Amino acid sequence: MAVKLKHSVVVITGASSGIGRATAVALANKGATVVVTARRKEALEDVVARCEQAGGRAVAMPADVNDAGALEAIAAETVGMFGRLDAWVNNAAVNLYGRFEELPLDEWRQVVKTNLFGTAHGARAAIPWFREQGQGVLVNVASVLSKIASPYQSAYVASKFAVRGLSDSLRQELEDAPGIQVVTVLPGAIDTPLFQHAGNYSGKQVKAPRPTIDVDRVAQAIAGAITRPRREIVVGGSTRLGLLNDRLAPGWTERGAAKQMAAEQFTDEPAAPTAGNVLEPVPEGTGATGGWKRRSRTRGRRLGLAAAAAAAAALGALARSRSRG
Repeated sequence: MAVKLKHSVVVITGASSGIGRATAVALANKGATVVVTARRKEALEDVVARCEQAGGRAVAMPADVNDAGALEAIAAETVGMFGRLDAWVNNAAVNLYGRFEELPLDEWRQVVKTNLFGTAHGARAAIPWFREQGQGVLVNVASVLSKIASPYQSAYVASKFAVRGLSDSLRQELEDAPGIQVVTVLPGAIDTPLFQHAGNYSGKQVKAPRPTIDVDRVAQAIAGAITRPRREIVVGGSTRLGLLNDRLAPGWTERGAAKQMAAEQFTDEPAAPTAGNVLEPVPEGTGATGGWKRRSRTRGRRLGLAAAAAAAAALGALARSRSRG
C-alpha cells in the first residue's frame, strides 16, 4: 500500500549526511514529518533545521543502528509522538577499503555489523508497528554492489548482498500482510561524504568512481519508493547498464568491473591507514554531497558512453551465441 508523503511520518537512519540527509530534506519539502537518527547529534540538529526551513516537521533522535533496543525505542517514541509510523528508511552504512587479507578483522566485521545488522535492527523496530497498523513501507538502501561485486571493499559488498537478500526474505514473510511493502533501492556511486568517511588501508586516497550520481536523485527515488512501492528501484543509467551487462555476461562484467574500479576508486595520492567512521563517528563530512559530482561530469559522460557500447557488445554476443545454439 502506497503512502502519501504529505503529513506522513518517516524514520530515516544514517541521516546526519549523504543520502539520509538529502532524503530527510526532500521528504520535508513534500510535507512529511521526518524522524532523523544517526550517531552525530549536532549534525542531526542541523538536518532538523533544514527540514523545517523546507516546510516539514523534523525530530532528531540520535542513536547507533548497532543498538537494536535504541531503534525499537525510536519506533515506539515516534508512534507515541505522532500516532503512527508510515515508513522506515534503513540507510545507515559505513565502508572500508583495502585488500581483504590486509584489513583489520575487527573493522571488517564492524562494516558487516553496521550495514547488515543495522538494517535488520531497523526492520525489527518498524515491522511490528506496521503489522499493528496494517500498513507501512520499509525501504532498505542497498547498492549496485548488492548485485555486482567490487574489489577492495569486500565487507561493504558482502553486507549489501546480504541486505538485498534480507529484503527478499522479508518480502516473502510479509505476504500475509499486503499493506506492508518492502522496497530495495539500488543506486550506483553517489556524490556523498561516504568516501571521505570510509576506513582505508589501501595506501591511496579514495575517491568516488565515475560516473557519479547526484545525491538528490537517490533522495527522490526513496521518496518515490514510499509513495509508489516497487520490489527494487535502480538509480542511475550507468547502474542499469551495469546490471544488464551482469545479467548477459556475468564473467565478462566481473572482470571489467574489477579493472574499472581499480582504476576509478583511488587517486595517486598516498593515504595513511585509518578506520574512518567504521568504529566511531568523525566530525567532518556533514553535508548531503561530498563534492564529487562537479569533478566527474566530463569523465562520467565518457564512461556512460563506454558502458552503453559495452552493453551493446554484450547483447550482440548473446544474440550470436543464441544463433549458434
